[in-house]
Amino acid sequence: MLELEENLKILNELNEKLNEIKTSMKIENLKIELKELENKSLEENFWQNSENSTKIFSKIKYLQKKINSYEDICSKLNNLKEINNLLESEFDEELFKELVNNTKNIKEKIDTLEIQTLFTGKYDNNNAIITLHPGAGGTESQDWVQMLYRMYGKWAYSNGYSLKELDRLEGEEAGLKSVTALISGDNAYGYLKGEMGVHRLVRISPFDSGGRRHTSFASVEVLPEISDDITIDINPDELRIDTYRASGAGGQHINKTDSAVRITHIPTNIVVSCQSERSQIMNKETAMKMLKSKLLDLKEKQNKETINELKGDQKDIAWGSQIRSYIFCPYTLVKDHRTNYEVGNVEAVMDGDLNNFMKEYLKYISK
Repeated sequence: MLELEENLKILNELNEKLNEIKTSMKIENLKIELKELENKSLEENFWQNSENSTKIFSKIKYLQKKINSYEDICSKLNNLKEINNLLESEFDEELFKELVNNTKNIKEKIDTLEIQTLFTGKYDNNNAIITLHPGAGGTESQDWVQMLYRMYGKWAYSNGYSLKELDRLEGEEAGLKSVTALISGDNAYGYLKGEMGVHRLVRISPFDSGGRRHTSFASVEVLPEISDDITIDINPDELRIDTYRASGAGGQHINKTDSAVRITHIPTNIVVSCQSERSQIMNKETAMKMLKSKLLDLKEKQNKETINELKGDQKDIAWGSQIRSYIFCPYTLVKDHRTNYEVGNVEAVMDGDLNNFMKEYLKYISK
């Protein structure tokens, strides 16, 4: 049957792709490393150094998940090939429909696994802290920030990530003057790091009574959330901590107490703030995590002779510095200027369809 032959061809192609991924992931080496770490965890004096034991257990968990993910896909792919062969001798319409559907599902899983082989950065597995700021242009640029924030929220939720807003400053008329959020989940930073930079919007402005076309800019900063096993020394005497009344939507506690916290690191003039939690103590803890991420970023920059891999080029939020353009008028197009990847369905992108842009960027930096 022709349909079965075509499906078997797809399955064989996926099997070849999976073999390439196995080589790229160095699965056998990962298994050896996992075994060595597991043996270390069984040593008599293992628990005497709690910091070291925590790092080892974190690594064990990470390797187990990586290996199990690959082996689970291998097992499912082999099962699908067996079912395909079975149907060649005894065809069943319902089972065939299920086979085709499961083939599509396994292809998506393999595509996702392929992307994960491109995560070679030190912090790619971490959660991501994303901050958006408008460029010049007032309300128009602030509205663009809100549109981008919605886009990343849609992407996060559709890909199984959680988004927690940490800080938000509303625009006077519309949009946002700034917003910071934590996006949590496996490889969140690995996926989002390519979004760092200036994003350009071209559209007919809803704020222009003359219906003219406007160009707006917004910057996206992406930093890895620092895990507990990474130590960043901060002198408390070098911090200025201010408390203030939180603003905006967020529950009954908003606007009633000075629960929001702003921390300034005096030597670097780095400022972070958080107002998402219900208590000043919790906001301070979250703000300190944000500060550690920014200080780590600064340290990474200072240790690099070329473009640093965390923050990228520091450019003005203006013409000629954009990494991606979103054009609504006179035609529809979203184009990444680093990889030249582009799509015409701008609405789908604004609804969070960013995976192909992220994949192309990861391939671009791995060359």
